[in-house]
Amino acid sequence: MNLVITARLILFCSAFSVIPAATAQTANGTFQVLMTIQKACTVTAGASSNINLGTVSATAINTSASSTISVNCSKTTPYFIGLSPSSANGGNTNGAGAMSSVANAATNSDKVPYQLNQTSATGPVWGDTATSTTVGNGVAGTGTGAAQTLTVYATAASADFTPDSYADTVTVNVNY
Repeated sequence: MNLVITARLILFCSAFSVIPAATAQTANGTFQVLMTIQKACTVTAGASSNINLGTVSATAINTSASSTISVNCSKTTPYFIGLSPSSANGGNTNGAGAMSSVANAATNSDKVPYQLNQTSATGPVWGDTATSTTVGNGVAGTGTGAAQTLTVYATAASADFTPDSYADTVTVNVNY
């Protein structure tokens, strides 16, 4: 009888060993992480960028001074900077502007002409014919992702005008 039970037990165990065991399966899929980075530029100019030609006598000629502006463009972004003196005072795209009276505009109609330049007070004119594809009479650069400082020069050829305080506003145009 033991032999019969042993034979049945072996037969029973053999039957279960023939049933295939369930195997783990893996299904795969993929996805992407996407981002589009657009080119961008910012410009820093303001009171700290003012060019002060100082206090001069009416006989002064070729009075020059400089200051800086800062441009920050995304990495590898080409840019072209134009400077535009106020058209209200007769400014033009060749960087030539004129300062008008700060406090006495009603009684003092004098306009003190000045010229904006690159590299030095007598360097190339810095005007506003730059576009997003050409430098024109502006200044070209390529963004690094960090602020880049550029020096602007202004020269007033003559101070032979009514004694007063004069000013003009220059717009910085960064084309990219």
